[in-house]
Parts: sequence; structure tokens; C-alpha cells
Amino acid sequence: MTSAPANLLAVRSLLLTYLNVDKNVVRDQDLEPAEVGIVGDPSHRGGYHCGSDRVVTNDYSVVESIRDSSGLTLYASALDVGTFSVRSGGATHTLRTFSTWLVAQCAANAADTRDIREVIYSADGRTVRRWDRLGRRTSGDSSHLYHTHISFFRDSTRAGRDQTPLFRRYLTAIGLIAPATPEDDMEQTDKLIGNTGSANRTVGDVLADLQNLRNWLISPVNTVGLVNPPLANSPLQQMLAMLRTWPALVAQVNELSGRDFTDEQQIVTGVLAGLPPEKIAEAIPPQIARDVADELSRRLTA
Repeated sequence: MTSAPANLLAVRSLLLTYLNVDKNVVRDQDLEPAEVGIVGDPSHRGGYHCGSDRVVTNDYSVVESIRDSSGLTLYASALDVGTFSVRSGGATHTLRTFSTWLVAQCAANAADTRDIREVIYSADGRTVRRWDRLGRRTSGDSSHLYHTHISFFRDSTRAGRDQTPLFRRYLTAIGLIAPATPEDDMEQTDKLIGNTGSANRTVGDVLADLQNLRNWLISPVNTVGLVNPPLANSPLQQMLAMLRTWPALVAQVNELSGRDFTDEQQIVTGVLAGLPPEKIAEAIPPQIARDVADELSRRLTA
């Protein structure tokens, strides 16, 4: 049966925590629990509100992207947000202003929006619009005058990827969540402080690159599904192949470091061979010299 994934339930909980002003009273300006939906009603068939048991033939939420077809599960992969109105930071924030902000972030390809396939919304309460990452559609039905629909690529739902940073960023932008202090953990959307040659590079970009590098290191050449994998026989691929042997090299060095390669007898023999007899005699203490002479005499007469 189609069910709600934990990552979208977390987004729902976050929005209700800050936009349901008085949880004990139903008011027009509050975002009520019934207005934040993930799973379609039992008669709903097809689309991102449905899991694999409710999709239809040539369902656009499955066939138009490999990210959807490869991520299809029993999880719904969409979120509906209803009307609300809150005062914060000297301004009034509503579903329409939220939707406009969200679409602007998606259009700018912000790092924390890249799992969003589409947003169906109304900026003015009269015309329904659709932002579609794949550029397939531009509008929706009239129900979206009163709620905003957000579809997430199904592979992100299947992976359980955290979707709260984007919505937390919105709540921070309108003043409902205090901005992070320097001591707080960084958000994935934070830009890097140092100059890396890309002015818009974010923490999320770095984490994605590190994950890709990890995948390259542990995956054979031409593995399907890697993001921008290095080509076979390219300098990067050759370097990665060398890095894969690194643990074995470290183990060999550690083993050799524990061995004693000193051959004292060979050293003594080599030193003595380079000295004349009189120098050897001078270096031997008198008592040891007498003992050696006695021992040599014994051996010669034996």
C-alpha cells in the first residue's frame, strides 16, 4: 500500500511546527495538519502522490525520468502545502509568497532543491503555474489555487534523503527560525569561505563531490549510476586505480617496519676484513689478546 516516507514526514512536521501558530485552535491563517498531505486519497491513481501499487500505464511520475523509474517504491513522493498567513520580521508570509520563494530557489538550481521535480502553484490566486525541472509542463488544475504541490524525484525518496534543509532555510529567511551562529553546524546551502575557483560553491557541492569520489574509488570502471565517472584509461582513472592499491602498500610497509634487517656478524666481518693485523691487535685489550693467543695455540697443536 502507498505510504508516506520518513523524509517527507519530517518536512511536514517541520512546517507544522512553525506555521501552525496555535495547535489547539483551527484558524484560517494557520497551516493545519489536514492541509499538508503526502499520500493521495484511496481513489487517487497516478502521479507522485502514489506509490508503485497505484501508478498507471505511462505514468508521467515514472516514465519521464530515470530518477523516477529507478526509484519507484510503495512510497508517495510529493507534498501538498495548504494556505497559511503568518507575521514575522515585519512582514506577512503566505502560501503565495512561500511558493514564489520556492520556485525562485528551484529555478536558481540551489543545491537543496535538486531533488524537486516540479512545483505546481499560484502566485496571485488566479492563475495556476508549474515549474518543471524537465520542462514538460507549465500549468495545473484549479485546485492549486489553494494549495501548492511539490513533487520529489522518486530516487531521493527511495534513498531517504533529508529534504528539510530547504524548508528550514525558508523558515529562517522569514524569521521564524533563528539564523545559525558561527558555532552551529553549517547548512549544505552555505557557500564556502575560501576561494576554490568557484564563487557559488556550497558545502553541499563539496559533500556531493566527496560522495562521488568515494563511489569512484570503490566501483569498477563503467559502473552504471555513478555521477560523471572518470573515463577508462583517463589520467584520473589511472590515479584512482593506483589509490585502490594504497591499503595493500600500507600493509606491506607496516610489515617491513617490524623486521630487524641488521646482520651484526656481517658488519663485524666486513670491518675486520678492512683492517691490517697490527691494527686489529692494537684494538684488542691485553687480557683478551692473551686468551685469544692461548686459544689459537690450542687449536694449532690439537
